[in-house]
Amino acid sequence: MQTERAYQALLSAIGDPKRVLRDEPMDRHTSFRIGGPADVMVFAGSADEIADTLAVCRAHGVPVTVVGNGTNLLVRDGGIRGVVLRVGKGFCRVAAEGTRVRAQAGVPVSALANQTLSKGLAGLEFACGIPGTLGGAVMMNAGAYGGEIADCLTRVWYMDRSGGTGTRAVGEEDLGYRRSVFADEGLIVLEAEFVLREDEDGWAQERAREIGAKRSAKQPLNVPSAGSTFKRPACGYASRLIDAAGLKGLRVGGAQVSELHAGFIVNTGGATAKDVLELADAVRARVKEASGVGLELEIKVLGEP
Repeated sequence: MQTERAYQALLSAIGDPKRVLRDEPMDRHTSFRIGGPADVMVFAGSADEIADTLAVCRAHGVPVTVVGNGTNLLVRDGGIRGVVLRVGKGFCRVAAEGTRVRAQAGVPVSALANQTLSKGLAGLEFACGIPGTLGGAVMMNAGAYGGEIADCLTRVWYMDRSGGTGTRAVGEEDLGYRRSVFADEGLIVLEAEFVLREDEDGWAQERAREIGAKRSAKQPLNVPSAGSTFKRPACGYASRLIDAAGLKGLRVGGAQVSELHAGFIVNTGGATAKDVLELADAVRARVKEASGVGLELEIKVLGEP
């Protein structure tokens, strides 16, 4: 009953029934193409709409789950109760002044990287090909090929769950390997500022091309996945440990350890979240037995069994 009341209030607040959906399947909104329905899903196009959504949910006692493009996300088969707030399209402004770049949370991080490269700026070339939005990339301090968001992020504008806004200059203690103070404190990233450097000799452009070629050759980009399934352990790379344990191709239902890149679990067709989680548990157990190393999930798991 409370969720239905919140749904009606959100329809009124957002004013566009195409951006407030009831019983929306989350497999349409994750790169894994897996997930049960969200009770309500809201597509916010501005900070005001984010605040309005939070206010409605507080008033009706309904939980809110904030997502971006769903590229590092596994939604369980029972779906997500309450409201899923998606920050994406319509919240994608980018402004550059010299080497300083400010962008809203909904811009795809790969698009931001390409825009900065086209302006002759270096620093985000590692993010070319990363499929998520900037907000999600900041929240998890996304990185690849020796670079990460923390390398050039200087300031973040955010909203807390009560709708209050603030800004924070980013220090070394605020970001770590696949974590941030913003995620730790349950904040919602609205905008981020980066200080880059001039790409005087074209090194960043060449590096971006190299990264693109490596991704195409070594990652299973043609099948649904959520990117790297496991965090990098202190002793090296998860993919090497999984490969060494002979687990490439291991399957549970429609979920499979990629035969191209052992660090990816892929959806070969019809995989459920239960399949993925059972396969991940099997991989962790076999790697622990073979090498003594305990792997941690990098993908975020949400929702009900």
